[in-house]
Amino acid sequence: MPRKLIKKYMPDEQKLKSNRYLSWLGSYIHDPNLWHLTRKSVSKAFFVGLFCAFIPLPSQMVIAAVVALFIRSNLPISVSLVWITNPLTIPPMFYFSYWIGTLIVGADVQQVEFVMSIEWLTEELSHIWLPLLVGSLVCGIVSGALGYFLMQGFWVWQVNKSWRKRKFRKIKKKSTDKAALQDNNLDEAESKKPE
Repeated sequence: MPRKLIKKYMPDEQKLKSNRYLSWLGSYIHDPNLWHLTRKSVSKAFFVGLFCAFIPLPSQMVIAAVVALFIRSNLPISVSLVWITNPLTIPPMFYFSYWIGTLIVGADVQQVEFVMSIEWLTEELSHIWLPLLVGSLVCGIVSGALGYFLMQGFWVWQVNKSWRKRKFRKIKKKSTDKAALQDNNLDEAESKKPE
């Protein structure tokens, strides 16, 4: 079942609940629905994590945790999926989001030379904020929905596979039991034959 596969890679629930950095969540973090591994909670967690990964803000994990609390998705999965955006993936992801946003808004793609300074950030952000925001929202919704439906499909496929294996084992056991019973009956019949 997918639950076993996911549980293998999950962090320890008790360690997370006692983590001092998560203490701001208060008693909400002790809600058992945030820790269950069900098709519904994991699928919602994929939506939350993938959506929040496209938010162009540095506090994506906090946003994912708060959204997970409100919609009762699996908290560790919601927060850990945000790490899809990391220093290696941020430039292509947000450039793609910006490009999608320019297509939707109808703006021209601006050639931007990156300079690490506050002045550059404030000046360039005033030109690209709308396409970046629109593109990020669209990419977040699309990737979150894809993650949600793919996880739903994967979960159903795994459960069906598990049931087929169980059914096959039952049939195999019945046939071996039936064969063993027939062998016992033959042995009994041969032992009862007069010599």
